[in-house]
This record gives sequence, C-alpha cells and structure tokens, in this order.
Amino acid sequence: MSTANAYDPVVETLIKDLQSQGKVRLLDPIDRVSEILFGLFMVLTFTGTVSVATAGREDVRLMLIAAIGCNIAWGFVDGVMYVLRTLVSRAREASFDRAVRTTNRPELAHRLIASQIGPVAAGLDAPGLERVRQWIVDQPPPQAGRVHMKWQDLRGAVGIFLLVFASTFPPVLPFIFIADLQMAMRVSAAIAITMLFMCGHRWGRYGGLSPWRAGLVMVLLGVTVEVIVIALGG
Repeated sequence: MSTANAYDPVVETLIKDLQSQGKVRLLDPIDRVSEILFGLFMVLTFTGTVSVATAGREDVRLMLIAAIGCNIAWGFVDGVMYVLRTLVSRAREASFDRAVRTTNRPELAHRLIASQIGPVAAGLDAPGLERVRQWIVDQPPPQAGRVHMKWQDLRGAVGIFLLVFASTFPPVLPFIFIADLQMAMRVSAAIAITMLFMCGHRWGRYGGLSPWRAGLVMVLLGVTVEVIVIALGG
C-alpha cells in the first residue's frame, strides 16, 4: 500500500466533515438531550421544593405556574443563544474558507486546516493536507458580505424552545391529575428519574458507550445536581 493510499481514509473523512460544515443541522443528539435535561432541571427546582406538610392546592398551583413560566422564558433565551452561536460559527467558517483560499503559501493553509480539524490532523502528511486544501479551493466560494440568519436557524431555535418547554410537563402532570400531594410527588420523581435515565441512555448510544451504564450515571448525576441547585436556592 502506498503512502498516499494509506492516508486516503483520513482525507476522505475530513472532506466529508468539511462538506457538512456548510449545511445547517438543526439539532444533533447532544443538543437535543442537553435541552431536555436543562428544562428538566429547571422544573425540578420547583417541584423539588414543594413541602408535603405545609403546601396546599394554591401553593401547588403557584408552583406549576412558576415552573411553566420559567421554562418558557429560558426556552426563549436558549433559542436566541442558538441563533447567535450559529451566526458566529458560520462567520468563523467563512473566515477559515477565505484564509485557505487567499493565502499564497500552501504550508500556511496546511496549518490552518490542521488547526481546524484538531487531533485527527496527526493522521495527515503534507500531501494529504494539500489534497484537502485543493478540494476547498475547487469548491464554489462562499458569498461575500456579512453573515445572514437563515430560515433553518429559526427552525433550530424553535426546536430548542419546544424541547425546553415540553420537558416541563411530564414531571408536573402528576400535580395536576393526582389530588394526593405525597403520591403526586412520588410519581413526579419517578417520571423525572425515568427521563434522566432515557437521556443518559441516548447519550450512551450516541457516544458508543454502554447505554445502560450511561443511563444510571445520568440518574445519579442528575439527582446530585438537582440537590445542589435546590440547596443553593436555585
């Protein structure tokens, strides 16, 4: 096998990654699970502070309103931040593309490409990096001018809002439909633990880890985080 052929898999993987950078993916599994967990933690901050001994139905109603209102607000904030992060990332990608195209020193372009792709650059020699540089140069150049928001960015922001907002309801529904407050709290806690496990399980599958172990670790971590948040007055 020649040296060039030995580096072909690395080069092809890199080119596919660069091809995907110009495409807007709404939310990957890490983003989706993160937003669900964020909304879940927020609502547990309210449900976890309800006292069985002293809380009445009016207290529960106020807790539900506060939990739903809080996640509506933070879902909106997260959606706005998603759009801003996307715009900054797109501007950075455009700057990288322009730098690679305009430099008259291939070795400088190689360093730019290596810094962009990170540790996998160790698997590329100069000819491999040059192939990637040439591929970038051969692509249609990005449109000049300022970075603009796209329709897909708004769709991603709406998706984030809906994930945070929807994660509010499973833990609070028992307080709506179960009159016994103690039983409602137990059911709510069971639902929250199940959601934590499912989120960890999804992350485990996505990361190539043991899904069941990742799910159990997420339950333990989630309960610990929530205890700390409530103790700090969150």
